[in-house]
Amino acid sequence: MRGGRGAGPSLLGTQQSRGCPEDRGDAPRGGYRVSDGPSVSVVVVSHGRPDSLTLCLRALVQQVYDPFEIVVVACKAGRRRIDTRPELYNRVKVVAFDERNISQGRNLGIAEAAGEVVAFIDDDAMAEPLWLHHLAPVFLDDRVGAATGYVRGRNGISFQHRLTDVGPEADSRPVRVKGDEPRLIAPPDGRGIKTEGTNMAFRRDLLLELQGFDPAYRFYLDETDLNLRLAEQGILSAVAPLAQVHHGVASSPRRRTDRVPESLFDVGASLAYFLRRHSLAEDYSPAGRAERRRRQRSLIGHMIDGRIEPRDVNRILATFDEGWAEGMGREMLPLPGIEPSGAEFLAYRADLPRLGHAVVAGRTWQARSRRAEALRLSEAGYHVTAMLLSPTARYHRAWFDAEGYWVQRGGLFGRSVRQAPLIRIQSFGKRVRAEVRRLSSVRGPARNGPV
Repeated sequence: MRGGRGAGPSLLGTQQSRGCPEDRGDAPRGGYRVSDGPSVSVVVVSHGRPDSLTLCLRALVQQVYDPFEIVVVACKAGRRRIDTRPELYNRVKVVAFDERNISQGRNLGIAEAAGEVVAFIDDDAMAEPLWLHHLAPVFLDDRVGAATGYVRGRNGISFQHRLTDVGPEADSRPVRVKGDEPRLIAPPDGRGIKTEGTNMAFRRDLLLELQGFDPAYRFYLDETDLNLRLAEQGILSAVAPLAQVHHGVASSPRRRTDRVPESLFDVGASLAYFLRRHSLAEDYSPAGRAERRRRQRSLIGHMIDGRIEPRDVNRILATFDEGWAEGMGREMLPLPGIEPSGAEFLAYRADLPRLGHAVVAGRTWQARSRRAEALRLSEAGYHVTAMLLSPTARYHRAWFDAEGYWVQRGGLFGRSVRQAPLIRIQSFGKRVRAEVRRLSSVRGPARNGPV
């Protein structure tokens, strides 16, 4: 797990977080492919969002990986929802937790986890079917202590997060990664590799050794704090670009569904506390003012777009200032540690074996029949993509539907990935085949061909 340890197999190529990759291993081209991997506990923390939690879990149970268990740390509404879902009741571990503290919730999940690896996903995110298939096997390389994947944004296609490193001022920088192969990333001294909170995994023993997440971070920067503690110990992280999740950004007391913040209190408080923990600067205020300006620019953008009124800008910024003041005075306590519950591994077992990826394609005016076919195939054990194309050049959107299958909708001549031409004339069949190829790395090849 630590750099230079060399105690086990070195399966992944190594890359510095600046410059081009330098391959030192034998990771196969096109991604990391193994039939066996470590046991994985997937932890989902949820508070006040039972609908989002249900959607997250409905996608999660379609994972093409074995063995994995699901640990849900949830409030009463989330726990009651699980009780009403036959595919979840008595098949996932449930931990009661009614506070709004993501770090403490994650620690409770770690205590209940029995897998060799503990992965985390947010309750408003949906994992691609091959998420764990790509993420978990990187831990077969003994040097890997942590791993992260890529996160797609609200349109289901563009990336919200790829890979960044982070420094003691909470300053992040993009890290260029060539290709889709998983690889180790060696950060410069004093910086760590940022694992995205909604798509990250760690060795369980390592989390226990480092005492998990710091509960002082009720929201924001909790995983960043852990990333720097990992770097201080010389523990290396891996990136698995094909381990992907879709992050929907559900509403909460802190943020609306359109990403407008309701309050920046916890952002200001966590940043102040983080700087006191990690910054080497004598004066923390420049970093705080820089973050405040960034948040102000974002709020002004929301105002210009008509999402908030001018008076809301200063009102919301005032909550950042209040949080900053509280964080500067927040007591810095030793980490409380995590006491494992001793629970046995509860491997998730679906009623039907996973049959692979099925694609149902049609014109938008065929949506009702195509979606009915997608539902039928999903209930038969496939993970399904319903592709609905209109005779237009509209951009494509993708999402995981509450019925339990993936949907991609857009114009036959419009672009899906944003690097593609704005308009491309092509036949229906050719376009569908191109999109199926694009999705095959995260959902698998279509078993049936487009229906």
